[in-house]
Amino acid sequence: MGADMNLPIVGIPCDIKEIDRLSYQVVGEKYIVALSKCAEVFPVPLPVSREDFDIDKVFSVCDGIFLTGSLSNVHPDNYGGGAPRESVLLDETRDSCTLPLIRACVKEGVPLFCVCRGFQEFNVAFGGTLHQHLHESPPLDGYEPRFDHRAGKQDSQDVQYGPAHEVVLTAEGFLASLLKGEAREGRIMVNSLHSQGVDKPAPCMRIEARAEDGTVEALRIADAPAFALGVQWHPEWRCWENSASKRLYGAFGEAVREAKMTSMQAPGGMT
Repeated sequence: MGADMNLPIVGIPCDIKEIDRLSYQVVGEKYIVALSKCAEVFPVPLPVSREDFDIDKVFSVCDGIFLTGSLSNVHPDNYGGGAPRESVLLDETRDSCTLPLIRACVKEGVPLFCVCRGFQEFNVAFGGTLHQHLHESPPLDGYEPRFDHRAGKQDSQDVQYGPAHEVVLTAEGFLASLLKGEAREGRIMVNSLHSQGVDKPAPCMRIEARAEDGTVEALRIADAPAFALGVQWHPEWRCWENSASKRLYGAFGEAVREAKMTSMQAPGGMT
């Protein structure tokens, strides 16, 4: 117990979900397990609220922030998109908290790791846009036709989260360096469970990976003062069995430990 209390704390903003007509704040267990096992940090769910989500209080507790995937989509009003279809699940309370939180993380040098929906929020927070239905988007110049990045709803979880396609890592990028020992000719296999996708990356973003159809699969803010990375796939799924996923979470965990140590050594911090 004492050792756990010394671990750096990573906050995970919750989703708002309705269960039996009641509103719940939830975080998927797979994200908590991945952060504990592969990043070696102490994950803490953060309740979201439009009225009293206090970022300063969040930073007083958390050494890093992790943004999860979700069944809900980022509301298109946040990036000037068209009206969402009636069948699309949204979570505007989460949007109202995570978008300013992302910007504050980068400004204040708080390590930030984002996956799937979190990756899309990461892009939108800095002025990027999204395709609401990626599989309906036209082909990109110089790339093969778009393929369907969604998972089969009737498939087992092992199939849904299994290897789906390759991503090409940007030469000399952060991910190419981090995953050099895991990549084959600059490529790694990833799973794919998303219907939205990046349209225009935010101006401050560096593209770190693309799928073979040109879909942006990873983004990073190159001049951020701390770890600031987002990936479209789900590296949390059995991350301890995947060497590339372990490296991703390990790098985030190391950044969070460094941030905690820096905070403790700062004037007024614990020594």
